[in-house]
Amino acid sequence: MKSGIFYISLSLFIGTKSYAQDYPRKEIDASSLVDEIFATRDLDIDYQDLYENYLQLISNPLELNSITKEQLAAFYILSPQQINSFISYREKAGKLLSVYELQNVEGFTKELFLKLVPFVKVTEVGSVLDKSIFQRIGGEKNNYLLLRYSRTLEEQQGYAKETDSSRRYAGSPGNFYARFRTSRPGDFSLGFTVEKDAGENISWNPSKKYYGFDYISFHAQIVNKQKIKNLIVGDYQAQFGQGIALGSVFGIGKNGEAVTTVRRSNLGFLPYTSIYEAGYFRGAAMTYEPAKNFTLHTMLSSRGRDGNVQDTIQNVLSSFNFSGLHRTPSELANRNSLTENNLAVVVNYKNKSLDAGLIFHTTQFSIPIFRKENQYNQFAFKGSDNTNVGAFLNYSINNVSIFSEFVQTIQHGQALVAGILASITPKLDISMLYRKFDRNFYSFYSNALAENSIAQNESGFYWGWKYSFNKKYSLAGYVDLFQFPWLKFRSYAPSEGSEWLIRFNYKPSKTISFFLQAREEIKQRNTSADVNLYLTDLGIKRNYWVNLDYSATPYLSFRSRAQFSTFDFSGKSTQGVAVMQDASLDWKKFSISGRYVLFDTDDFDNRLYVYEKDVWLAFTFPAYSGRGVRHFLLVQYRLSEKIDFWVRWAQTRFTDRDVIGSNGESIMGNTRNDVRFQVRIRF
Repeated sequence: MKSGIFYISLSLFIGTKSYAQDYPRKEIDASSLVDEIFATRDLDIDYQDLYENYLQLISNPLELNSITKEQLAAFYILSPQQINSFISYREKAGKLLSVYELQNVEGFTKELFLKLVPFVKVTEVGSVLDKSIFQRIGGEKNNYLLLRYSRTLEEQQGYAKETDSSRRYAGSPGNFYARFRTSRPGDFSLGFTVEKDAGENISWNPSKKYYGFDYISFHAQIVNKQKIKNLIVGDYQAQFGQGIALGSVFGIGKNGEAVTTVRRSNLGFLPYTSIYEAGYFRGAAMTYEPAKNFTLHTMLSSRGRDGNVQDTIQNVLSSFNFSGLHRTPSELANRNSLTENNLAVVVNYKNKSLDAGLIFHTTQFSIPIFRKENQYNQFAFKGSDNTNVGAFLNYSINNVSIFSEFVQTIQHGQALVAGILASITPKLDISMLYRKFDRNFYSFYSNALAENSIAQNESGFYWGWKYSFNKKYSLAGYVDLFQFPWLKFRSYAPSEGSEWLIRFNYKPSKTISFFLQAREEIKQRNTSADVNLYLTDLGIKRNYWVNLDYSATPYLSFRSRAQFSTFDFSGKSTQGVAVMQDASLDWKKFSISGRYVLFDTDDFDNRLYVYEKDVWLAFTFPAYSGRGVRHFLLVQYRLSEKIDFWVRWAQTRFTDRDVIGSNGESIMGNTRNDVRFQVRIRF
């Protein structure tokens, strides 16, 4: 299942003041939006890295007077009808004077306004671009510097003195992270990100491309400078069409929102600020407008990639390394072991409701890739270069949005996505999507909606819907039917499967909200194997959520939740359960949040992912697996309008084991404590 970078944070301070009423200025709680848009999380991947990329679209509020339909759709909050209502309002009323005018847009409820307002802004009257770019950068108030330190308090095996030198970590157990960014939407963006993962070393060795920190990312962007509509130097990502050929590292998969998230937005080039070390381009990208309605997008990228070079004589790469970790001698040997070059050209035509384009993208590796063949990967990519050509077409009419993309890998397979979003009535929204990815189609930067982790060897049909009975009740869900024409990992036979989800929302008042959610997924999996025979059987995974949010006072709120799972396979049934209680207090300069969780799962197939509050721009999605107790405490102190401090402590205590983790991450004992400190400075 494609889940995509990255990451949600709505920890943005906003004053939600309307003409008739003042709303309290406080930090927005991300967890409700996380539950709505990212409801399904059951893959063994780092969700912090995947969700962080979504933050890039929302952490810097966009200008309402110039925001496009594609940018509005990228928030995954508004239906086609609501987007059209806003565009129509702006065309009739002219430039907005305040974000609070959104409350005058037809179909925009108070709840929708509060959900959308952190992501947008209106530039103050009289704020004109009458200074040089350097003066504007130096005087921009929309900036921040983050400094963050994290570590596990218990000693892990990779740091122990008696550990074998081939497995011992090179650096200290602390994780250090720093990010600076200053930007003005529609004008410029400038920033850098540096990180040292736990176990990595800080060193200066230019011959091995070490310049202090293990990971350094940077970008400089200017926007809307005559015919140059976008120019980025440094690290960036690309999002065109439906993301088959060129999709950003983050792609939202199937989830409780059910409708808007199946469509990818045609956003073009975006600065890259994530810490996911395998999902970006490095070089230069430009969007040029040679004529009205036509734009030409070009990019050139060259960067190192981590990979496992098995045969040093023939210099062949057997696999990529996506973890971004460089702690042990073997991980350090894989660091930047090959160079990846990318060249892309996109011709785009936009005219009112029509958005169409042609895509050319080629990737070349300095070392040929030949994976070790087994039963399921006989059609995996081989060689040193790959070229895709394709076309996309998006069209909107009234409250209907049609989207599609077709891509051909030269001398190999094809990929197709076609779908529709529609507001049938003011209460009913639907989505339908068809996808087909050949087993020999290759795209290294795809975020198209798929059941597989990559857009390959799959076909399927998705139907989603959302119905709002009134302001208090709503119901949403989807059904997805899919097929895998060729063998896949853990299923050594052509197979098919299905998935459905249904979610009921109830909000009787502004202080209480409640939802129920159920999901079932059926897929085939290997049961046993010998030299000549592989047997498969159906695995049925079911998940259930019960959640209640309630505010006791304007400053004190609670959340109660229970999550359940079952997994039936080959005549055996296993279960998992997690019960948790949250409390949040916002008092004067302090914000305090905490959680207490009891969890009990029979096996890893029943692991339960739950979003946890964290420091600003950080995301935690632990997998509750096994039997034990987990709790965390997060404290934020606002020293002034320009300086904030955070401290976070989390503890997991298991009752079913005496060793936590494995290999270098293992801890001798049944308790793990993690701490995190952060300061944010605005200049």
